[in-house]
Amino acid sequence: MKNTCAITAFYKFFRMEEADVQRVRDALDAKGMELDMRGLTLIAPEGVNGTVAGSKEAIQAYKELLEELCGEMIFKDSSAEQQPFKRWFVKIRKEIVGLGKTDVYPETTKNCHLTPTEWNEVLDNEDVVLIDTRNDYEVEIGTFKNAVDPKLKQFSEFPEYVKKSGIPKDKKVLMFCTGGIRCEKALIEMKNQGYEHVYQLEGGILKYLEECPHDKFEGECFVFDHRTSVNQELDPSEVYHICPHCGDPGKEQITCDRCEADAVICERCKKKEYLNTCSKNCAHCLQRDLEKAGV
Repeated sequence: MKNTCAITAFYKFFRMEEADVQRVRDALDAKGMELDMRGLTLIAPEGVNGTVAGSKEAIQAYKELLEELCGEMIFKDSSAEQQPFKRWFVKIRKEIVGLGKTDVYPETTKNCHLTPTEWNEVLDNEDVVLIDTRNDYEVEIGTFKNAVDPKLKQFSEFPEYVKKSGIPKDKKVLMFCTGGIRCEKALIEMKNQGYEHVYQLEGGILKYLEECPHDKFEGECFVFDHRTSVNQELDPSEVYHICPHCGDPGKEQITCDRCEADAVICERCKKKEYLNTCSKNCAHCLQRDLEKAGV
């Protein structure tokens, strides 16, 4: 089936007054509703961040408004056969990516960025520490070979990880994330802690796969919508689904112990009592039924 829904991910750091934050939010919200789009855009005094979906024409019009309001930015494009979002939201937040430090802010749009081609050249020719700044469940389904996994449960844990990492301060460090936005703040945090040679993958994994599929990134890339992840061609995953119990990506195919429906759950939940089930409701009912039976 031909892909029919266009998707784009984007972010940009730029300073705004509170009145401008509301003005940008209202303009983007109105445009998305006018174009029958779905997805999420976050607005904060530090900038804009989002992933949105709609018709090809709608996405182009939304991009034009974004750049009119916020200036030039990089877009990471993909597509899907079905709409990956249920609703349309444009929300105001304190941060557009949650490090928990509003004072950590990139003052330039070229904050030690490496293009995918430059990234490959450095990995091929230099001795570096490669850090995946995403959460642990994202890393599990795909990452760059030899990348360090900080085992983050949430991005706000990154500063503490750096403090305890033991990485030499003069070591060259490369870092990456889904679309690049987390690395903008992670890089500044590392420099604030004394690291001198820190670089990030421009456009993140999504831009890398757009330009260098089946190269140094292994597996799939988790995305925060109903596609669960995208493969090396940026198509929606045919392997992973969101686990109905914990919300993490999973690929364990099961037959529900209660209703016998086919389902996909994660490996961790499959090992837990009552969770070899297709939904939270079935897990609850199975537990109740077994307790009543004295099992």
